[in-house]
Amino acid sequence: MPSLPLTYPKTRTTTDSDTIFGVKVADPYRWLEDGKSPEVQKWLDSQNQLARSYLDALPGREALKKRYRELLYIDTISAPGRAGDRFFYMKRKATDEKGILYWRLADDPQAPEHVLIDPNQFIGKDNASLGSSVPTLDGKLLAYTLKPNNADEATLYVKDVETGNNLPGEVIEGAKYADPSWMADGSGFVYTYLPPADPAQPQDRPGLAVIRYHKLGTDPKNDPVLHPKTGDPTKFVSSYISRDGKWIFFVQQNGWDKNDLYYQPLHGQPTADLADSWQPIVVGKDFLYSLYAWKGQAYILTNEDAPQYHLFKVSLDDPNRTKWREIVRESPAIVLQGMAVIGDHLVLDELENVTSQVEIRDLDGKPIRRLHLPGLGSVSELEGDPDRDDLFFGFVNFTQPTEIYRTSISNPIQTLWAKISIPVDPSPYIVEQKFFSSKDGTKVPMFLVHRKDIQLDGSTPFLIYGYGGFGESMTPFFSPGYYPWLEAGGGYALVNLRGGGEFGEKWHQDGMLLKKQNVFDDCIAAAEYLINNGYTKPERLAVRGGSNGGLLAGAVLTQRPDLFRAVVCEVPLLDMIRYDKFGSGKTWIPEYGSAGDPFQFRALYAYSPYHHVKPGTAYPSVLICTAANDDRVDPMHARKMAAALQAATGSTNPILLRVETQSGHGGSDQMKKTLEYATDLWGFLIHELGAKSPQEASNQPTSN
Repeated sequence: MPSLPLTYPKTRTTTDSDTIFGVKVADPYRWLEDGKSPEVQKWLDSQNQLARSYLDALPGREALKKRYRELLYIDTISAPGRAGDRFFYMKRKATDEKGILYWRLADDPQAPEHVLIDPNQFIGKDNASLGSSVPTLDGKLLAYTLKPNNADEATLYVKDVETGNNLPGEVIEGAKYADPSWMADGSGFVYTYLPPADPAQPQDRPGLAVIRYHKLGTDPKNDPVLHPKTGDPTKFVSSYISRDGKWIFFVQQNGWDKNDLYYQPLHGQPTADLADSWQPIVVGKDFLYSLYAWKGQAYILTNEDAPQYHLFKVSLDDPNRTKWREIVRESPAIVLQGMAVIGDHLVLDELENVTSQVEIRDLDGKPIRRLHLPGLGSVSELEGDPDRDDLFFGFVNFTQPTEIYRTSISNPIQTLWAKISIPVDPSPYIVEQKFFSSKDGTKVPMFLVHRKDIQLDGSTPFLIYGYGGFGESMTPFFSPGYYPWLEAGGGYALVNLRGGGEFGEKWHQDGMLLKKQNVFDDCIAAAEYLINNGYTKPERLAVRGGSNGGLLAGAVLTQRPDLFRAVVCEVPLLDMIRYDKFGSGKTWIPEYGSAGDPFQFRALYAYSPYHHVKPGTAYPSVLICTAANDDRVDPMHARKMAAALQAATGSTNPILLRVETQSGHGGSDQMKKTLEYATDLWGFLIHELGAKSPQEASNQPTSN
């Protein structure tokens, strides 16, 4: 191990500051915002070298890496989607670095499978990953995007499925948010086009997005615009065509808790004339709406006057709000988080106490039956077509690797279609769901995963994971990456923080904007619950979060450094005063607020982690992870926070900044990089929290 305390790279400070609504906001590391600066690059190289010297020297590293190689290099497969007479699915063999998109004939179980897109061929070049992939209804063509270095930026292509060849001339840049939707006859598609940024205002780029239509065989540069730019970077726009090709829809997302819906009938190929013909379905309301069109009817899922969501059936001949007919009422105990039309029936994706259930109803909302799920967990995939009876779904929980089942709407018999086999033994572990009181008395749930024979004496190393934002629900999942931690004697807590969608839109809104502090209070209360009930103690407790969850990790680190022994902060937002000046920051203003608003500024400044690093504080061990090609959350957050913590800490605990190359916000899709990342992250936690070494873990007796 490197000697402690560590000698950190020299980092200069400046007198940069802003005065905002009469408050002087110091920013001594503003110079680290310029990621292209040679000085910043040199500093970053020094930081990464320091991190590597520490992480590479962790005891038991090679044994841990060997275990991760066993867990990660396995065969995987996704549930199949059908188009025409073909199945399309992702599959990765144990010898592959990246998942591959395959197709095969759907009605012949013995039919050979065909490689359609193999991202492994891009390793060593730009390390591109596969983004979206959308086949035509007949399955003969595929529109897909490739993302260099697994960033968000993308280029769209069209492939002939039978030959495997790309169609010449079908290349569309600016496909970051493309989401192509095909015409029923496969002659073209609508998509969202994002032009290059204005160099003077790169943060405003999302507001430049337009809806275009591309007819195959024509020059994409001449694609007609079906909806112009909004000019507002806080709004997202998208468009899609109904399966029968009779209707086209436009969606304007006004933040993360409201959107507008427009439509118009479609007669032949879309043209620029459509730009002036959009008719509103619902506009200007503070609710969320999603629409699926089938047989001239719109099925609209919304939280309008129903935080848990309800479902309406609406004739597209006259979708006036007064004509909507409620066919699935809101339930006080269930969140209706999604729906689809499969086999001429409604398939409802529901959440009750943060576990999945799936219900089948007829098209007027009459209940038919529920799917039989293998236990309490999450339905990870629902695949099927409105005009076919087949239904595929994936199921997973903390101790159950992914299983994919095949059933039908008309027949309740379920068969196992595929199962992912992972070399783990889940039998020594148990899953509990606990509810605890947050600071304001709100009851908050969390899942605990640990050995059955746990001793409630505070001796178990525990990791808290949370997200708490954008209405995203954190449901049970299976990750082989957690098993070395469990095998080392560790416990895991998934906390369902406010800001998520686990209990509907009110749960989300209670953790956003001026109420964001509730999210951090929930996490702190979860830590205190684990400590007070003997699961662990501060010197054996860690917290981990990424992206918005990285903000969570940074906030609880600065608010309660005494509660944790280690913190892992991944691709994080940390400077909440200037976050909207970088990357995709302005798109999150409706979720977090802006320093340009006096009330929102006070809320942001009150918790912004970068601005609450205090000199002389005994900070826990911190691993900050960022990606060199992250074009969503700018790496400047990680750089500035690492510099501030290293200068301020009054402890000898390490403050490390790890940089992943050829990788974007979502990490790498290459197993070799995933292996290295897992070894670093979990090796860090195992060492800092005093968990068992890999050698000790391998000798651990198994309980029944």
